[in-house]
Amino acid sequence: MSETQADAATTHPLRTLARAAGRVGRGIRWYMTTLMGDTAYATYVAHHRREHPGEEPMTERQFWRQKMDDQDRNPGARCC
Repeated sequence: MSETQADAATTHPLRTLARAAGRVGRGIRWYMTTLMGDTAYATYVAHHRREHPGEEPMTERQFWRQKMDDQDRNPGARCC
């Protein structure tokens, strides 16, 4: 076996492992940002532009104020 083939044979599993670790890391980041609500405003804006073209969406400040007010009126399964 040549040096190039030997290098490819040893780095291929490492690349596969690195890619898998990267996917896991991105999945954890996605889950945490979604769970904490970090993407809520961006999701709202995307939905608003898709469903209500031509209308201006709420500002981020207005969005969070309304969200907090809604949670205060309807606490549901909130922990705090």
